[in-house]
Amino acid sequence: MKAMRKRHSLLDAIIDAVFSRPDTVAYPFGELQLPEGYRGAIVINPENCTGCGLCVRDCPTGALKLEKKSRDEFKLIHYPARCAYCSQCESSCVRGAIGHSNALVGATDRPRELIVVLKDKKEGED
Repeated sequence: MKAMRKRHSLLDAIIDAVFSRPDTVAYPFGELQLPEGYRGAIVINPENCTGCGLCVRDCPTGALKLEKKSRDEFKLIHYPARCAYCSQCESSCVRGAIGHSNALVGATDRPRELIVVLKDKKEGED
């Protein structure tokens, strides 16, 4: 009797699969619809970034690097190939300078091409 039920439920699943619409999207042939809250490319509000390094310190994958020459001269670099898009950098930034957009990060076989300088502050700039 149990074997009959399994066959019956498997048959029901097959029939449902044949006659129902697919759960996949039509991408790349249709428009890609990203879910709400999707964490894509890293973006920065340069006016809020002071180069404190909290985002770099707390990044679990080492995807952020701060090159600091002085207090007023620094460069914040993002390595997308290392990034887990976990939003820890966003949580760590007390000034709200760093966050995620919903833009996709493209695939490449040359990860060095993906390196992004988020902020390059020279001495005397505001």
